[in-house]
Amino acid sequence: MKIAYFDCFSGASGNMVIGAFLDAGVPLEGLIGELNKLNLPDKYSLIAEQVEKLNIRALHFDVVIPHEHSDHEHSDDHHHDHGHDHSHDHHHNHDHDHSHDHSHDHSDDHRHRNYREIVTLLTNSALTPEVSALSLKILQRIGEAEAKVHQCALDDVEFHEVGAIDTIIDIVGASYCLNYLGIEKVYSSPLNTGGGMIKCAHGLMPVPAPATTELLTGAAFYGSDIKHELLTPTGAAIITTLAEQYIPLPALNADAVGYGAGTWDLEIPNVLRLYIGQSREHDSTEDHETDTSTIIETTIDDMNPEFYPYLMDKLLAGGAVDVFLTPIHMKKNRPGVLVTITSNLSNHQPLLDIIVSETTTIGVRMYKSKRWKLSKSFQTVETPYGPVRVKFGSMGDIIKNVAPEFEDCRQLAAKTGIPLKEIYQEALTLGRQLCK
Repeated sequence: MKIAYFDCFSGASGNMVIGAFLDAGVPLEGLIGELNKLNLPDKYSLIAEQVEKLNIRALHFDVVIPHEHSDHEHSDDHHHDHGHDHSHDHHHNHDHDHSHDHSHDHSDDHRHRNYREIVTLLTNSALTPEVSALSLKILQRIGEAEAKVHQCALDDVEFHEVGAIDTIIDIVGASYCLNYLGIEKVYSSPLNTGGGMIKCAHGLMPVPAPATTELLTGAAFYGSDIKHELLTPTGAAIITTLAEQYIPLPALNADAVGYGAGTWDLEIPNVLRLYIGQSREHDSTEDHETDTSTIIETTIDDMNPEFYPYLMDKLLAGGAVDVFLTPIHMKKNRPGVLVTITSNLSNHQPLLDIIVSETTTIGVRMYKSKRWKLSKSFQTVETPYGPVRVKFGSMGDIIKNVAPEFEDCRQLAAKTGIPLKEIYQEALTLGRQLCK
């Protein structure tokens, strides 16, 4: 399985993400070709240049808009001082000159697009379906965060940052790069937000900024003594949309490592490191699979037992992989129940909300659990009563377990009136014959 891992020890911004992807092997020409499909009514230039950050070579990506006015004070992904003295190995400046009459103020054009306008721009473009869908997903996350911060409807959000052409390019560019590399899963380290205060139109605000804070719900992050905004809203939106888990660097066979440069000169290298490679969680030379899940547990001794089936149904509908109950004895020798939930969600908050709303507990335990498992596959067998899916558990080339899908058997039993056990046994026999 091909995976990407973002090492965010110095935060992340939209231009750092694109720079890391380009440095890891995505061709700039391909990115430009995809961006041209947007038919943006703006002139802009793309910069891709090699720089050094404390002796680490990295690629700095940026979008330059002619006559751009800095009409907002909030530090964003591209609104930084670029006056640092770097030794550049190469410098790409790609002008996109469109034959449109822009007699209106460019600062309004670049800084005041609302959510619905950007959605229309993306959906009416010639972007590939995969790139368009992922771009809209990232955009929606930022829109919902801004809507909550400003207490307004999603369609009414005016994007002071995302409305800028540079950040639209970051969102679409990240989606293109991921699709180009054929990445199947994305992981990230915990995100370094930086620290201190930032100046915005409303005065001083703490790092991370309010919109960034909303985007970090369900993610793993931490502050630091570095008094800069290391994690921008666009960077947070891209990483938190793509990443399934926030974990230490997983076992992988690396095909490429890319470094995307930020614009700060800090006491640590201001770069985003990106690993691209094949996961070793399921090595084809092995005869089994492994994965990592989050276990959520709580103990309850004061709830009506009639509520548990309803609780289990809600947790499963909310995205839990598994839910089970274990009878236990608690303090003062009270009989109780251990509720155990297995989750593969990147954000476990929906399950936690169900637990505290539907039970009497006041807290839960959460921990990572690595699972060893047989390789799983399915085939459909045709019984005299109808089709039934059969699940096979294999170790290498040897099938160890065969099990008909219960729901398929149950539905056939209800439809035909044939005893459930007969349909199940028939499907099991046919499934075992496939093993020979």
